[in-house]
Amino acid sequence: MIAEKLSKTIRDVPDFPKPGIMFKDITPVLAHPELSLEVSKAFYDYWSPKGVEAVVGIESRGFIYGLQLAQQLGVPFIPVRKAGKLPFTTVKHSYDLEYGSAEIEIHTDAVSEGQKVLIHDDLLATGGTAKAACELIEKIGGEVVGYSFLVELAFLKGAEKLEGKDVHSLVSF
Repeated sequence: MIAEKLSKTIRDVPDFPKPGIMFKDITPVLAHPELSLEVSKAFYDYWSPKGVEAVVGIESRGFIYGLQLAQQLGVPFIPVRKAGKLPFTTVKHSYDLEYGSAEIEIHTDAVSEGQKVLIHDDLLATGGTAKAACELIEKIGGEVVGYSFLVELAFLKGAEKLEGKDVHSLVSF
């Protein structure tokens, strides 16, 4: 089962990025090509029947499997980045993280009116980043159909912020 393989492979890094945070490092997954392919297949198998018309990847680890998923689904990939990183006209959104605050942005022309968008990131913690991405997509006319994560930190209850949408993760801690 993929969840079991992932839980054995993902590395815990204590006190990163600040004391008291147990960081879930997915880079060991990326070092195992066979497991990484299984991850890609699992995302595709789950999302392919759901009518996704674009995949938004959240900077930066959300780009890894988000781009692969978009390519497999045959739909556009749209980056959501930290403020100041996109070269064209953008919409910004500020939000709180479990260890600070941040601001993300998306190009104003990234999504078509009514386009069904999947948001992908590596990890769901408190849900703040994913919710902020949803608000950006909705501001420019897209419709968020769901959220995709490699890892969910279920004890932080981030999925509750994303209520009413399909939330899918491959492994939960």
